[in-house]
Formats: sequence, structure tokens, C-alpha cells
Amino acid sequence: MASMLLLLAGVGYGLAALAYLSLSALIVASWRRRPHGRLLLLASVLSAGWGTLSLFTAWGLLPIRLELAVEVMRNGAWLALLFHILRLRRPTGTPLPTPLRTVRLAGGLLVGGLLLAGLQPLVLPDLPGLPRSLGNLGLVLLTVMGLVLVEQVYRGARPEDRWAIKFLCLGVGGLFVYDFYLYANATLFGAFDAQVWAARGYVAALVAPLIAVSAARNPDWAAPVGLSRSMAFHTASLLAAGIYLLVMAGAGYYLRLFGGEWGDVLQSVFVFAAALLLVLLLFSGTLRARLRVFLSKHFFSYRYDYREEWLKFTRTLAVGPSGAQLCERAAEALARLVDSPGGALWLREGDVGYQRASHWNWSDLVGTEPADSLFVCWLAARQWVIDLDELKRRPELYGDLEPPVWIRSAVDAWLVVPLMLHDELLGFVVLKHSLAKVVYNWEVGDLLKVAARQASSHLAQMRAANQLIVARQFESFNRTTTFVIHDLKNLVAQLSLLLANAEKHKHNPEFQADMLDTVASAVARMNKVLAQLRRDSDAAPLQSVALAELLTEAAASKQAFKLRPVLELPPATLRVRADRERLVRALGHLLQNALEATPPDGNVRLRGFEHDGQAIVEVADTGIGMDDTFIRTRLFQPFDSTKGAGMGIGAYECRETVRALGGTLDVDSAPGRGTRFLISLPLDHNGIGGHAA
Repeated sequence: MASMLLLLAGVGYGLAALAYLSLSALIVASWRRRPHGRLLLLASVLSAGWGTLSLFTAWGLLPIRLELAVEVMRNGAWLALLFHILRLRRPTGTPLPTPLRTVRLAGGLLVGGLLLAGLQPLVLPDLPGLPRSLGNLGLVLLTVMGLVLVEQVYRGARPEDRWAIKFLCLGVGGLFVYDFYLYANATLFGAFDAQVWAARGYVAALVAPLIAVSAARNPDWAAPVGLSRSMAFHTASLLAAGIYLLVMAGAGYYLRLFGGEWGDVLQSVFVFAAALLLVLLLFSGTLRARLRVFLSKHFFSYRYDYREEWLKFTRTLAVGPSGAQLCERAAEALARLVDSPGGALWLREGDVGYQRASHWNWSDLVGTEPADSLFVCWLAARQWVIDLDELKRRPELYGDLEPPVWIRSAVDAWLVVPLMLHDELLGFVVLKHSLAKVVYNWEVGDLLKVAARQASSHLAQMRAANQLIVARQFESFNRTTTFVIHDLKNLVAQLSLLLANAEKHKHNPEFQADMLDTVASAVARMNKVLAQLRRDSDAAPLQSVALAELLTEAAASKQAFKLRPVLELPPATLRVRADRERLVRALGHLLQNALEATPPDGNVRLRGFEHDGQAIVEVADTGIGMDDTFIRTRLFQPFDSTKGAGMGIGAYECRETVRALGGTLDVDSAPGRGTRFLISLPLDHNGIGGHAA
């Protein structure tokens, strides 16, 4: 069995030698067209020599030390070729970036050390040699460096140039991956796996054609390759993972060696736990964010790769539909610039002030800021990004700035980013503390301010588009209403004429009386509709009305429902200024929705009270409820209805009615938990009775 394995190994290494000799011949034959092929030729010749020596070693004709020495030189030549490809498109005289220079220095020292260790027993046999375990560990490190460079060459090439480089990366990367497995296994178990070692020649022979194809596609090896922050991050991650695996493999080996009867079990459990820990670390957002910050601080003159950051920011804003999702994406895009795990966005809503439009991973931060508050005025005037931590430490830098209570009470609040549209404060975004412990400075501030202006333009465009859509829908609605009024007027005129002529016909008194009653009733109904349509188009004057009267009238208009609302009236002295008919209609709409959404055994409550100098109306039910997405995206959208016969304008009209009176309408609902509407209106302390505004 052993002799057959050695025979197969010899054949495999012989095939590898022939494959790389053929590759070397092809390179020499086309030398004039390949001015940069020296390193490729050297790597190919050394690979052929390695295959030949491995053949003789498998058949016992040469010592294994000589084969290992040539293998180290072969790997060093492949590393040199990869470094050469990375340097080709850099400006003349420009050194490699620090991470690659570090890898090159470490690789050179490692190749030199392993080469000396491999040749020392042949040159100076009396001196003690390097322990085999350390030699295997060094070879594993060499393969890790090779994998790092292969990854850099492929990732750094432009997409349109990767067709010329991908087969080289596949071929050389395959060699390094197989060697990594061979030497990692030898390091872990203290001996080479004979079958894995015997198959290595066939693997080397199989990847030779891939390298030949890549050399034919790219004769100058001049695919544009450079080092970006993304490449540095992946390089550092791969190096760290390789070193970690080596340390864990060594620890597992010693557990097996000194663990006695439990050695194998302890080794298996330890290796699995180490691999699981590595996977958890690789998927840790905090660890990845801090690694990016570390690389930016120590290897680059600027913290950010602005081109990459701008592309990611733009992609985040552009992906998905407009509307509420755009508000959420804007908060997310700004948060990701500083590795923040969450953010919330406020936009101005007319004269009501700034209300939360959306959030990203921060649902519990709520609040409303008046449009004329000192905080808003300060943001609009200074246009600064507010570092809340710095504000606490050095308040003198921000003058008389005093953030709102709902921001100060948020433990995770870190930055407040103004959304400026020209000189107007469109809104602002509050961000959580960074996972990467990013320190806020001028560079972070400049990036956030520029990105915020970009987000503001998207949000303003979204708002303008929505307003245009609503305006067109109302235009269509008003045009339809005009047609209805015109038709009603014609019909009323015709029926009135018919009624006048009918008095002349007295041949059938019963028919005439019935006709008169029917026509009179129709005329009355149509005149009422006509009057209602006309009245809605005119702005009615505001009056001082008692809130209790409004609630009573709204409840009385819903007596046709089997489920009766529980009415809790406020004191008769609690008054508001409003268009009585319009506000009663708004309250009736909310009450009707609550009654329709509540089962017969549920309950609906309508109550009014005073709180913090405001008149409050609460409409609460125990019905089916609504989810957060429906509330944000559909509840207050005009002409969007879930009812088959509905026009979808009731909730929108209700909110606009309340806003026109200087109030707010808030919703608290969840599926299966019911819904609670809260209307807040300014109190009227002056008017008693029905005085016109």
C-alpha cells in the first residue's frame, strides 16, 4: 500500500514538473511580447524544479530538506509576482501602501528564514536544526500571506479587467489553499498526511493551465490594481483570521499532546469552539466598525475614502420606493457614515413644527419641536452638527443652545445633524453613539453636513412630488365636483319645471299628488346636496365653542350603530375656536372608524379633558388595530382607502382640520390591541358663545 502511494505521488509530481516546464517554454517562446514575464518565468521554473525534486524525494533518491528549500523559493517567487502586479499601475517612485509594505517585509523575512532553515542541515549538519513544528508553522504563515495577496490582486482590479486576472488568482490561490490545508494539518497533528501530500502534485499540475490562460490574456500583467480602504480592511481581516487559526491550532495540538486519554476529545471541542468564536467575531458589527476606524487612523492620511462613502450613501438613498421609506433610508445612510446603529429623522410639517417622519432602529425616540423654538432657530442659523457629548462637557462652545428635553433624556443620543435646503432647515436627524467609538471632529462633521444636504435635496424632491400628486388628485376631485354641481343644477331646473307644469294636470289627482310628493322630495334632497357641496368650498369663520357640545353632537350623529360609545364630557367651560361643522365632522369620522373596527363585545370611548394648557380629545377603541407601517405610509394618504366604497379622504381631512386649528393629531395603535387617537387643540380663554373670528 505504501509503495503504491509513493508511486502515485511520484507520477503526480512528475506531471507537475512537465506542466510547469511546458509553461516555462511558452513564456520563453513569446518573450518579446512579454517584457514583464521574468517573475512569471522564475516562478514557473522553480515550480518545475520543485516538482522534479518532489518526484525524487517520493522515490527516496533525495532528502526532503532540499525539496522544502525549493518549495520555499517557489512560494517566494509567486509572492514576488503578485507584488509586482500590485505595483505596475502605481505612479513611478510611489511606494506601496503601508499594509502591503508590511506584508512584503514579513514575507521576505519569512522566506529567507525558512530557506536558511531548510538548507542548514545540508550545509552545516553539526548544528541543531529548526524544529519541524516551527517550520510547518512558518509555511502556514507563508500560505496565508499568499492568500492575502491573491485576494488583493483580484479585489483591486476593476470589474472590466478581472477577466484577465481571475485565472491567475484561481490557480495561485488554489496552490496556496491546498498548501495551507497540508501544513495546518501537519502543524496540528505533528505529521504530514501522506495521502494529502501524495495528491499535491496533481493539484499543482491542474492549476498550471489556468496560469497559462491568464498569462495569455494579460501579457503585460498591467491590470490596474490599487489599495483601497476596503482592500485594507479585507487584508487585515484575512491576516487576523489566519493568525488566529494558527494560534488555535497550536493550542489544540498541545491539548491533544498533554491531555492524556481525554486529549482527542479536548482537542475536538477546543477546535470547534475556536472556529465558532472566529465566525462570531467576523459577523460582529462592532468589531468590524472598530477595525475600519483603526485602519483609517493608522494607515491612511484621511479617515474616509470619500468616493466609496459617497457611492454607498447614494446607493442607500436610491434603493427602494419614495415616501416614508426614503425618510428611513436617509436616517440609515447618515448613521452608517459614522457606524451608528440607529437614527431618527424629523421634518417640518407646516406651522405645527418638526415632527418625527421616520426612524431606523430607534423607535422609542419621540418628540415634537415647535418651528420657532430656540433649538430650531439655533440649528437654522449656525448649521452645525451638534455633538451632544461635547455639549455636556463644554457648553460654552455652543453658546446659549439648550436641546429639547426629549433629546436630553435619550441616553443613546450622540449627534444632531441639520438637514439644510439652501438656507432653510428642512429637518434634522438624531444619531445614536457609534459602535466603532468614532471621535467627532472636523472631518466627520464636514462629511455629515455634505451628506445631509444631499439627503435634504432627496427629501425635498419627495415632498414636492407628493404635494404635486395630492394637488392633481384634488384638482381631479374638484373638477368632478364641478361636473356634479352642474348636473344637479340642470336636474333641479328640470324637476322644478315639471313640478310647475304638473299643477295644470288634474285628471288623476292621486297620481298627481304622488308625483308632487316624489318630485318635491327629490328636489329637496338634491338642493341639500348642492348646498353642502357649495358650502364645503367656502372657508367658514371660526367660532368659540364648548368642547362638550362638539363631543355630544359627534356621538349623537352615530346613534345608528348598535355599539354605543362611552362618552366622558369635559367641563362646559372648556372651549376651543373652530369651524363647528368641520370639527364635528372630523370627530365623527374618527368615531365612526372606531365603531366599525370594534367587535360588538368591545368598547369605544370618546372623552375630552384639559392637559398642559391644551384641550384634548381622545377616541379609543378595542378593535383590530393598525400596524406601524400602515400608520406611516397609508393612514393619512388622501384617496387611499381600505374600504371598497370609501374615498380614502376622511383621515386626511381630519388631520388637516386639526392642523388648520393649530393642533396635532397623534395615533397609538397595534394589531390586536386597538387604536387610540389623541387630538390636541389650543384653548380659547376669551370667547364665550358664538363669536365670529
